Amino acid sequence: MNAKLFIEQHYAANINLNEISGEAFFSKFHFLRIFKSAYGKTPHQYLTAVRITQAKRLLQTPAPIVEVCFAVGFDSVSTFTMLFKRLAKQTPALYQQTQAERQRQLKNTPLKYIPNCFAEKNGWVNNRNFQ
Repeated sequence: MNAKLFIEQHYAANINLNEISGEAFFSKFHFLRIFKSAYGKTPHQYLTAVRITQAKRLLQTPAPIVEVCFAVGFDSVSTFTMLFKRLAKQTPALYQQTQAERQRQLKNTPLKYIPNCFAEKNGWVNNRNFQ
């Protein structure tokens, strides 16, 4: 559906239901019903989910949370934090800390993140560089 792609491509912009439904060539009320029945979410819920997914990607870097908030299209840090916590089950700051720790562990102990059968097949289990 063109509207779904429009949301995915313009999530950082201040888009509204009129613009999104216009991409699908439907009235906004008919579009709401069709979109929700097709995707199980309203266009606004889907837009929020796309923004939070992109925020998770950006929070895997040391970017300031305020910059991430505005980069993904939110106008308010408090709204961003509330929605992020609702969907990701943790605050953006905690998510960023968790990701940074995961990256450190991945660098220090890569075998912890590689399935043992794959590591054994490639002879990495006995290689001290991967311990």
